[in-house]
Amino acid sequence: MDERGGATVCLLAIGLVFVLVGLFGAGLGAARCARHQARVAADFGALAGASRVLDGADAACGSADALVSANAGRMTGCRIDGLDLIVTAQVRVAPLPGLTRVATATSRAGPARELAVAP
Repeated sequence: MDERGGATVCLLAIGLVFVLVGLFGAGLGAARCARHQARVAADFGALAGASRVLDGADAACGSADALVSANAGRMTGCRIDGLDLIVTAQVRVAPLPGLTRVATATSRAGPARELAVAP
């Protein structure tokens, strides 16, 4: 029985495993970065819009949308809750070729409140 080339096949299989693990790691890293980017976009949008809450929902959400867009996001939700503005932002990510996902984050911003301290 001739076993010439058996080590080459084994080495190619091991190389393929490394490539697949690397692709999985890169996809996971891209998805994680997109989630952080969505959080940043939602946070900045909420902060920008919170300063305009007294001007109404259109003004507040307009300011929020401008900052969400500037941070490569898309605003999917904006509402006023008392003096707070709640913004939802999405960021598209393609962690692997042919695979597109959406990372979503929601953030709330408003005036500082005094916390009650228990005795």
